[in-house]
Amino acid sequence: MNLIILDRDGTINYDSDDFIKSPQEWIPIPGSIEAIARLNRAGYKVVVATNQSGVARGHFDMDVLNRIHNKMIDAVRDHGGEIDGIFFCPHGPDDGCKCRKPKPGLYQEIAKRLNTNLAGVYAVGDSKRDIEAARAGGAIPILVRTGKGDRTLAKPEPEFLEGVPVFDDLAAFTDSLLSEKIKV
Repeated sequence: MNLIILDRDGTINYDSDDFIKSPQEWIPIPGSIEAIARLNRAGYKVVVATNQSGVARGHFDMDVLNRIHNKMIDAVRDHGGEIDGIFFCPHGPDDGCKCRKPKPGLYQEIAKRLNTNLAGVYAVGDSKRDIEAARAGGAIPILVRTGKGDRTLAKPEPEFLEGVPVFDDLAAFTDSLLSEKIKV
């Protein structure tokens, strides 16, 4: 199965240290929605794996989260694409769950629900926890500079980035993948 796993905030849409708390605050990064549609046209299924601790922290509820996700889905559909699933962790950092990245629970759930192995599957994100979760879940981590990506690159512990391809944004990753400059 041709599958791509995407982080949401900082990869598909602009991120905020104050959380994306409403559909109005969800603003796509230029080129990201088109990139998802291009991946679909090239035969890739696209799923989203995202921490959403704003639910546990009381910044927004599940209804608002669903409306944010519906806005994202509609934006992708408006460009002829599809998001094949959204897997999210609503827990806080101290809840001890297995699904909060950097733990691999979301990736394990994706593999289980799609009945697939994640070996050879690219997982695109903008943070250290995205890279760690992808590795722990058996996927190939990709870092984008958008969102927290530049901050992640500036961290004093570069060993966790060893072997991780870095792209300016989701559109640049998609260009490279579809031009076969990187291979799954």
